Amino acid sequence: MREMRRANGRVLIWRTASALCAVQLTLCLAASRASGEIIDRVLAVVGGSLITLTDVNAAVELGLVTPAPSDDRVRDVLTRLIDRELQLAEVDRYAPPEPSAAEVEHELQIVRARFASPAAFDAVLARAGIDLPYLRQTLRENLRIRAYLDRRFSARDERRQAVVDDWMAGLRRRADIVDLYLAGR
Repeated sequence: MREMRRANGRVLIWRTASALCAVQLTLCLAASRASGEIIDRVLAVVGGSLITLTDVNAAVELGLVTPAPSDDRVRDVLTRLIDRELQLAEVDRYAPPEPSAAEVEHELQIVRARFASPAAFDAVLARAGIDLPYLRQTLRENLRIRAYLDRRFSARDERRQAVVDDWMAGLRRRADIVDLYLAGR
């Protein structure tokens, strides 16, 4: 039964990815005829959730992900966003306590403080097509992930990161991930 669901899930992911690629190709062709501009680029599909180039750029601009020094900033941030989707799926399965509205608002204030002005903050949101409720939801999810990791991996020393890395490797092996980033290069 489990294998059947896994096989059906893989078929659904591939169908979704194929459909998305077809839609993306159609949009690219239409955009190139109209103005030569691509609207967005799907970089990965993780368990049915899309991660786009706009998502990667927004995560960096809002300070939600700090890219490691590397030759390929997009790859680094995309990998982290893929991991976040996998972690969020686990969090949803085990349902840690919800963060309070005050905790979410505190996280929002931290993000806002990264900008020189409210207009600069609003400009990043507009460029990414994000509104405040969506950002609050993202910050809420981040707090849930953090609470889950703190509860599951209580060690606070150098061993914790190794254990978390092993856990993430297991999630990646079991997950349906379609990584389209290098396909478009």
